[in-house]
Amino acid sequence: MPRKTRPTRPQAPKLPEGEAEQVRIRREVGHDFALREDAFGRKRLTPGTAEARRVYEVSNDGHTSTGGIVRVRNVDPLVGITSLSRQQREAGLRYREHFQRSQQADIKPMRWTERVDGGRTGGIADSVLNAGRAHAAATRALGHWDVAAVVRKVCCLEQPVKTVAEQDGESRDVVTKLLKVGLDLLAVHYGMMMGR
Repeated sequence: MPRKTRPTRPQAPKLPEGEAEQVRIRREVGHDFALREDAFGRKRLTPGTAEARRVYEVSNDGHTSTGGIVRVRNVDPLVGITSLSRQQREAGLRYREHFQRSQQADIKPMRWTERVDGGRTGGIADSVLNAGRAHAAATRALGHWDVAAVVRKVCCLEQPVKTVAEQDGESRDVVTKLLKVGLDLLAVHYGMMMGR
């Protein structure tokens, strides 16, 4: 007589690397408001939210219950400023994208003896050159160097407003205002908003 086999339950997929640790830290410090249960009953980070992108770091012995220090770090400063409009945020992300494309690390210098003509085989890729031109044009559209410096630090270098304010010796309100003015100018430059 054949033996009865139990029906197999579906296996839970493996969690992405680091997510279980982030869930554990959030539960220990009481920040479990951003967690949800998945189909297998496990606590997970809600994907696509600003809270899920935030990274909690634990120092000392790694256990918050025994006195370890928890640091919360925002990954993207443009997401952390809730008073930005959709157009301002998109303009900042587009400006960052042009900057990052123009700074690609796989560019190799050419030898001085190498000739470049219309059918070139080396040099800088057209996409990198075009991104650099787009970034330079957008920077010119920012107008004043104070505005351009704040937008560059927050959008391109991904520094939080608080850090920029401390470096410049300004209040956070002043830096946020300069950032918003710059993002408005970028949104007009990119055609996302009408000029005033």
